[in-house]
Amino acid sequence: MKEKSKLYIATNIKYLRTINKKTQEELAKVCNKKNTAISNWEKGIREPDAIDLIMISNFFNISIDDLMLKDLRTGDVKKNEQ
Repeated sequence: MKEKSKLYIATNIKYLRTINKKTQEELAKVCNKKNTAISNWEKGIREPDAIDLIMISNFFNISIDDLMLKDLRTGDVKKNEQ
C-alpha cells in the first residue's frame, strides 16, 4: 500500500499569509469565509474545500500542488507583489 502524502496546507497558509503581511480577515474576505475558518485551516482543525484552495492559490499566486504538497517554509518563496 502506498504511503499517504503529508499535506502542508495548514502551515503553508499561515506562512504565506505572514510573509505577505496579510491578516486572517483579508484572506477570509477573499474566500468569503469568517476569520474562524482561516484560523481553523491554519491550526489544521479543518481543511479548505476545492473552491477555497483555488481562491487561496490565486490570492498568493502559487499552484495548488505547491500549496498542498510542499513545505514552503523550507524553500525560496518570494513575497507576492500585491
